Amino acid sequence: MTAPIRAVLVDLDDTLYPQARFLELAWRAVADRGAALGLDRTPLLHALRDIAAQGSARGGIIDRALARVGAPTDLVPELLVAFRGVDPGRLEPYPGVVDALAALHARVPVAIVTDGEVPGQRRKVAALDVAHLVDAVVYSDSAGRGYRKPHPRPFTDALWMLDVAARDAVMIGDRPEKDVAGAVGAGLRAVRVGTGEYATAPDHPATWRRAATFADAVDALLPLLAPPDQGAAVAAASLVRAATEP
Repeated sequence: MTAPIRAVLVDLDDTLYPQARFLELAWRAVADRGAALGLDRTPLLHALRDIAAQGSARGGIIDRALARVGAPTDLVPELLVAFRGVDPGRLEPYPGVVDALAALHARVPVAIVTDGEVPGQRRKVAALDVAHLVDAVVYSDSAGRGYRKPHPRPFTDALWMLDVAARDAVMIGDRPEKDVAGAVGAGLRAVRVGTGEYATAPDHPATWRRAATFADAVDALLPLLAPPDQGAAVAAASLVRAATEP
C-alpha cells in the first residue's frame, strides 16, 4: 500500500516558472554591460542566447559567447557581476502554479528545494511571490556548490525542516538527473513534470509518477495526501522558516 503523503518538496526553475524568461533578462543585462565595456551588444546577445540554447547547465556560457564574438575573456568577471545582479522584479509562474501551491500548503508542509547562487535564487522566489505558500526554502548552495542536486543533502535538509520522514514525502521537479535521481537517492518518491528546458529528456527509471505540468502533478497528488491533521507539523515548519529565511 502506498504511504500517505505528509509533505511535498518542489523544484523552482522550470518547475514553477519558465526559466527561459529569467535567462533572457540575464543575457540582456550581460549584453548591456558588455556594450558599456565597448563590445557590440547585438552580436554578444545573440551569442549568449545561442550558446545557452545548447544547454544552460553546461556552464561557461559567457566565456564561450565572448570567444564567439572575438572579445577578450578577461571581461568575464565584469559580465558575471551583471548576470549575478539581475533582479527580475516579477516572474510569472506557469498557469495553475499558485492555486496548486495553495492547495498543497493547506494540507501538508511544502518546501522549495533549489540550486544556484543564493542571492539570485532568493530574488527569483521573491519575484514569483510564492514564499507565503511554502513552509521552507532550501538553497543548496548555502552548503556549497558540491551539495547541489542530486546530492541528498538539500532533500534531507528540507525533510528535517519540515519534520517529515523521507518515506512520507514526495518531490516534484523537471530534471530527471537532478530532481528525480536526487529525491530517490534520499528515499523520497519523485514526480517528474514535463516543462522547461529538459521537457524532452528521458525519464529517470525510478520516476514514481509523470505529469505534464506542476498543476497536473498536484491534482494527481491531492487525493493521496495524509488527512488534514498535520497542524502541529505545519506550525513547526513555519517556525523553522522564520528562523532561517530572512
